[in-house]
Amino acid sequence: MKNKIYVLFYAAAVFVACKAPNKQAATTENKNFASLCDKYYEDGLKLYPLNATYAGDNRYNDLLPNEYSEAFIKESKTFYQDYLDSLQHYNREELNENDKLSYDVLKDQLEINLEGFKYHFEYLPFNQMFALPLTFGQLGSGTGAQPFKTVKDYDNWLKRVSAFSLWADTAVGNFRKGIKSGIVLPKALVIKMYPQMYSMVVDDPVKSLFYGPISLMPKDFSAVDKKRLTEAYKAAILQQIVPTYKKLGDFLKNEYLPKARTTSGFSAMPTGTEMYKYLVRQQTTTTKSPEEIYQTGLKEVARIKAQMDSIKNKVGFKGDLNAFFEYMRTDPKFMPYKTPAEVLSAFENIHKRMEPNLKKMFNHTPKTPFEIRQTEAFRAASASAEYNQGSADGKRPGIFYVPILDATKFNTTSGMESLFLHEAIPGHHYQISLTQENTSLPKFRRFGMHNAYVEGWALYCESLGKELGLYTDPYQHMGALGDEMHRAIRLVVDVAIHTKNMTREQAIKYMMDNEAINEQGATAEIERYMGIPAQALGYKTGSMKIRELRSRYEHHLGNKFNLAEFHDQVLKDGSLPLSVFEHKMDDWAATKK
Repeated sequence: MKNKIYVLFYAAAVFVACKAPNKQAATTENKNFASLCDKYYEDGLKLYPLNATYAGDNRYNDLLPNEYSEAFIKESKTFYQDYLDSLQHYNREELNENDKLSYDVLKDQLEINLEGFKYHFEYLPFNQMFALPLTFGQLGSGTGAQPFKTVKDYDNWLKRVSAFSLWADTAVGNFRKGIKSGIVLPKALVIKMYPQMYSMVVDDPVKSLFYGPISLMPKDFSAVDKKRLTEAYKAAILQQIVPTYKKLGDFLKNEYLPKARTTSGFSAMPTGTEMYKYLVRQQTTTTKSPEEIYQTGLKEVARIKAQMDSIKNKVGFKGDLNAFFEYMRTDPKFMPYKTPAEVLSAFENIHKRMEPNLKKMFNHTPKTPFEIRQTEAFRAASASAEYNQGSADGKRPGIFYVPILDATKFNTTSGMESLFLHEAIPGHHYQISLTQENTSLPKFRRFGMHNAYVEGWALYCESLGKELGLYTDPYQHMGALGDEMHRAIRLVVDVAIHTKNMTREQAIKYMMDNEAINEQGATAEIERYMGIPAQALGYKTGSMKIRELRSRYEHHLGNKFNLAEFHDQVLKDGSLPLSVFEHKMDDWAATKK
């Protein structure tokens, strides 16, 4: 997924007098409650218009909110509280099953988002991975979620550009507030951030990433519009975009970097321990403590390591596991590609090989188109492979992005098969597309995401490799175990960095000691956990819950258990907090007995 971050869907409402609803039979839809859900979604798009753009809703493509300003934060806080007050007018037990799920999801989101305001996350407005300045480049490139098909589309983007400088000024102001309060980013991250900003600084607008829409301008535009827009975009690039990025780069390099932390984890900050505990709850949608997650990670690392050792012995490698990792990382036979096109073709081949078995494991597949693309050069150096969701109407495909800095060094043992299962099919593409296409769900559920569910499903899909006819090559199986190990390691290092004073360097070493990853890759991963704490915990937490439920139902239901039906049930109601998800699945299993 884009940036691999899941912020619970922000939504607002037109605040109308909310009278207690008439009692409804629990088997029918409560229209008042459905209206509340609709307003929650619709007004949320106005409050957070980038969500609308990514969902393929073009009504607010000209808006860019100043989301870290005091006024906006106050507005958001009021909205969440008013919605929570409105929700109390409804008796959950009088709602039908679908509405009960909506009630539970809505209550969970409102409460967790309200709690988040305690911690001043706005003092850390962006980092080297999760950053509007980077997202802005994707949107303005002409090939991302922001549409550039009509003259109005082009004018919409110019309006967004006009708001970017104010957003940047507010971000700088909040960074300064963070300096005063001791809530600051680590130096190791800031060193990566200001070059990202400077990469957008050009003297010639034609060389700018943001000139892309002009290069791709539709041929049917009138000569007058072409001339006007070309001049307007050149002016916007040189007078608004470039100065804003330079201002951000200069601030980060000259003012913020000297004040940044030499420490790695949140616990080094005044309120960092409580901030991290909150993020753990938000990102895992559980009440698990950091220590409980840490211990689970240690056990999983040991279990997977034993499996890896057995494959090493099976292929006859002489040497320890670390030597095997080094062999897989460096032997030329594992780097057969010469061009990016060959890498992308290899991923498409994985798709074709497993297609026959997919039909046996899924009764429902998405209508949304799917594409494999190389990650854009401007962000490839700090990007992971990722999935960007398609639009609900199917006009914009779901895209699996692969960063390829040098095709000749792209290693097949990195887990290409498991990566495709996770990021593409049946992972993110199936789950997100099927949810968006399900019009029986209220829109806030169709387009909302919970990290542990979304990433948990994708990681669970990696475990389906053998059933889908993959992992026949022991090195691909090793790559899959490496991917699983990677997620288990995250449970250890994420918690240790933020609660046990593990340093960046210690975490990098731990990662390299336990999986086949080079120092550059390990560094990027560890810095990711430093910048966006707890997000990486959702993967293993969610996948272990899905696997636990599958095993439970296979045992209890025996021959009444059908895997395709199980997968349908996992996916049919969209993204849910794990506690809500487990209760829903248990109810389904009870009907099968």
